[in-house]
Amino acid sequence: MTPPLHDPTRRLFLRSAAAAAIVPFWAVRGAYAEELARTPSQTEGPFYPTKLPLDTDNDLIVINDGITPGVGEITHLTGKVLDAKGNPLKNAVVEIWQCDANGAYLHPGSDNGDKRDKNFQGFGRFVTGKTGEYYFRTIKPVPYTVRTAPHIHVMVKQGAKKLLTTQLYIKDHPGNAKDFVYLSTKDEKQRALITVPFEKVKESKTGELAANFVIVLGVTPSE
Repeated sequence: MTPPLHDPTRRLFLRSAAAAAIVPFWAVRGAYAEELARTPSQTEGPFYPTKLPLDTDNDLIVINDGITPGVGEITHLTGKVLDAKGNPLKNAVVEIWQCDANGAYLHPGSDNGDKRDKNFQGFGRFVTGKTGEYYFRTIKPVPYTVRTAPHIHVMVKQGAKKLLTTQLYIKDHPGNAKDFVYLSTKDEKQRALITVPFEKVKESKTGELAANFVIVLGVTPSE
């Protein structure tokens, strides 16, 4: 079940946006005759929240019933969680966390925590449905201190088991070529699996972006 959102209007908007943004190709059953390339893992890093925020839903732009949004380029992040044969993984928990537009994390170890945007949630969760889909409304990631490549941390869990921890990067960002974590995935084809375009949403009058990140695991979907 999708985690509840607090405002019915907001909930309807987010579900509609998710449905519109997900690429139809991934919904085609039996589209994969061969095993898919698995999404490479990357380090969790030091900034997974030590204390989860009160609001952990899939909208990182607005906290609870707040009216002031977080600062940044609004991005609709969609995707699916699949096994190596292309079968969807139902009831998987997808978690994301990232720094705000000031480069500050929701973490006491963030070296510029005094500048943290208190209107940006910084962490979110989504439980996949029967087609394995997930959706977040967040901001386009920015670089910070020692990390030249903007990124979003991603973790997939099912029950108490962690299935994958990785990071998502912006295609063609110049900071990628100098980022030690990005380059820790040595193979270029593997790096391409965690690097996606952030593209303008045509219908948006405010310059909102969309990114689609398909996560492929080496697991069998639960019934």
